[in-house]
Amino acid sequence: MEEIRYVAASGALGVGVDAEALNKSLDMRPHFIASDAGTTDAGPFALGSGTAAFPREAVKRDLTRVLVASRRANIPALIGSAGTAGGDPHVEWVLDIAREIAEENDLSIRTAVIRSEQNPDYLRELYRQGRVRALDPAPEIDEAVFARSERIVGMMGVEPLQAALEAGADFVLAGRCSDPALFAALPILRGLPPGLAWHAGKVTECGTMACEGGHGGVITATVREHEVILRPVGHGLRCTPQSIAAHSFYENAHPYLHKECSGTLDLTHSKYVAADDTSVRVTGSEFIPAKEYTVKLEGAELVGYQSIMIGGIRDPFILRRLDQWMGEVQAYIYAAVERVLALRPCDWTLTVHVYGRNAVMGALEPNPSEMPHEVGIVVEATAVTQELATKAAQLSRQPFLHHGAPEWTSGTTSFACLHNPAHINRGAVYRFNLNHVAVPHTKTEMFKTEFVQLGESRR
Repeated sequence: MEEIRYVAASGALGVGVDAEALNKSLDMRPHFIASDAGTTDAGPFALGSGTAAFPREAVKRDLTRVLVASRRANIPALIGSAGTAGGDPHVEWVLDIAREIAEENDLSIRTAVIRSEQNPDYLRELYRQGRVRALDPAPEIDEAVFARSERIVGMMGVEPLQAALEAGADFVLAGRCSDPALFAALPILRGLPPGLAWHAGKVTECGTMACEGGHGGVITATVREHEVILRPVGHGLRCTPQSIAAHSFYENAHPYLHKECSGTLDLTHSKYVAADDTSVRVTGSEFIPAKEYTVKLEGAELVGYQSIMIGGIRDPFILRRLDQWMGEVQAYIYAAVERVLALRPCDWTLTVHVYGRNAVMGALEPNPSEMPHEVGIVVEATAVTQELATKAAQLSRQPFLHHGAPEWTSGTTSFACLHNPAHINRGAVYRFNLNHVAVPHTKTEMFKTEFVQLGESRR
């Protein structure tokens, strides 16, 4: 095939799809429409809890626009990392929304559902065979990590997507998925160069973030034998060599090498040239096949339950000795919690974040500021149950309110609480517990595909 044309409808399903731009982009007669729908940027809660980062209404609005446009043009639509984290509950949630959309819009959609959630017993067996390997950096693990994880997903590459497209899917709904794979699958399947296909996907998966100018719109790509043309559709948008090159390095540990399941995208010799006032031509991108096929694993486990307090300090006497003051307060709280609740320091944690003084980067802050005139403080109490976390937070309020400074001549209030009651119950708290890859026996064994008919079949 001489070229594959496609539309990236949004950088994240739920953040918005520009209906006018999407409909106008169909004039280029694209071969498919795709949108990423998930990310680890949202943190481990979505994966651990089985819930999405966007409200249902926002996802339904965007998915409606994508599915209606794809059926109007009679081309497939691909959605990856469904429901933010791509686990089974997330896929089922989006599938239910898609079923509702098909019924409400009288659409007939042959849907390939690709699940990426992993069986702990399967992963434990791979681990015993030495087929689970650490990335850098990665936590130390043993096989118990698979059992205690709330959920583990594998990040699929192009192969399961290609199989679904070959089988005639109108709509591919994928669990956790490499973002660029959504866009690279069909061009590679049709024989176009993998380097250019992967590079185009790397740029377009974030939608018009790769563009300069206005907001909204969509971004399109034309993948050919020796070039990719990237072009936005939308008011005031333009691709420039700088914007496309900059986005090519986005979210990448190495400036030129970007690893995928089947190999490495190599941008060492990529060139970016303006094709016209709003479009960019990319050439020279290469793909280095891997000697061994690997699938990145993402897991989340329950840390505990949490209550927080938010407040601020403006007292100059306390700010001059803030670290010492906080150390004294924390010591007092740990002692009070042990005395009242019989919780030892190893049974719960009290974490304090100081905003206005290195709260974002902590010890990595390159330019520590002079003493601020005020700081915001977030106090986190984490324990094995919400009841214990709440009680620990309640015992923390008074020490923060009234622990003084040597310069004080009488008691006063040191900490201004933002809310009443001072504590807020956050519920379950999760953490990522894997930064590893699995080495499966085949390229598709970790991903199960089933076909589902949405709406009334017309075939």
